Order: sequence, then structure tokens, then C-alpha cells
Amino acid sequence: MIDDAGNQLGILPPFEALKIARERGLDLVEVSPSAVPPVCRIQDYGKFLYEKDKSDRAARKKQKVIVVKEVKFSVTVDEHDYQTKKNQAVRFLTEGDKVKASLRFKGRQMAHRELGYAIVNRLIQDIGDNGVVEFMPRMEGTTLHAILAPGKKIEAAKAKAAAPKPPAAQPPLNAQPPAIAVQGSTAPQS
Repeated sequence: MIDDAGNQLGILPPFEALKIARERGLDLVEVSPSAVPPVCRIQDYGKFLYEKDKSDRAARKKQKVIVVKEVKFSVTVDEHDYQTKKNQAVRFLTEGDKVKASLRFKGRQMAHRELGYAIVNRLIQDIGDNGVVEFMPRMEGTTLHAILAPGKKIEAAKAKAAAPKPPAAQPPLNAQPPAIAVQGSTAPQS
């Protein structure tokens, strides 16, 4: 048994341990039930739960949720549509999200898979430094997939933007305000 100060009290029967905890106005909590003999601690259980919940919330706040956005193409994509979807993919990558580029083959298009690979490889080339290929293009059934992650430059820029900025230099408290020039004054000029 361990008391509220962290000192070991030794092996005690349960009723005696509970009596000590009630005398101190605290709870008897079983810390390690699988140990032989089981380990118990005298503590304020409500305060323990509150601090545990608080630390869990702080850990969740620091977590980064990774979102995978999808951009769909077809083998017969027009140039303007391709540019629009490429720009969407670049925007998603600059926002820090991953992009899944998918291209679905329909009917006889499966006979010309090289056209699909050409479109996805062109997308990878056009994105350039904005993204890094996480999974190279691969076929899954009738769909060609590639997954792109944000580039190193973008991640470094986001980290720099999130870093706290140093406070601006404050003038000393006894400093005189700067002189203000007034137009149309009759003061002699030197």
C-alpha cells in the first residue's frame, strides 16, 4: 500500500487500508490488481480523474488529423478540366492535406491503360515541389490510384507560420514622442 505522500506503508489487510484512507478523507484506489499482492494507493480519486482527463484533452489538442482529399480524372479528360483538377490538388497539398489522384477506366478503355498512367504521371510532374509521391500509381480493379503528400517546403512553411513570433520592440517608458510636422506653420525653416 502507498499513501498520499508516496510513502510505502507495507502489506495491509483491505479493511485496515480502507480505514486509513477514510481517516485522511481520501479514497483507496487499486493501482495494480494483477500484482501479488495487489498494489493500492491512497489518493483523491476525483482529482485523479480530472487531471487524467485534462492531460488527455491536451494530447488530443496537439494531434494532427490527416485528411485525404480525392481528385478524380478520366482517360478522356479535357485540358481545362485537367488544369482545374491539378490546381485543386495543389491547393489541397498547400493546405497540408494528402491527395488521392484516381482515374477510372470504363469499358474498352482498359485496353489502353498507358493513357491513364500518362495522365497520372503528368499530374505528378506538374505538381512538382508542392507534393511528394507517397504511393506510385497502381491499378486496383478498374481504377488507377496515386497518393500524394505535402512537400517538405510546405510543411516547413506551415511550421514556421505556427511558431510564436517574438514581440515587437517596445520604446522605453521615458522616451519622448517624435516631433510632428504641421503643414502651413509659420515656424522659421533652417
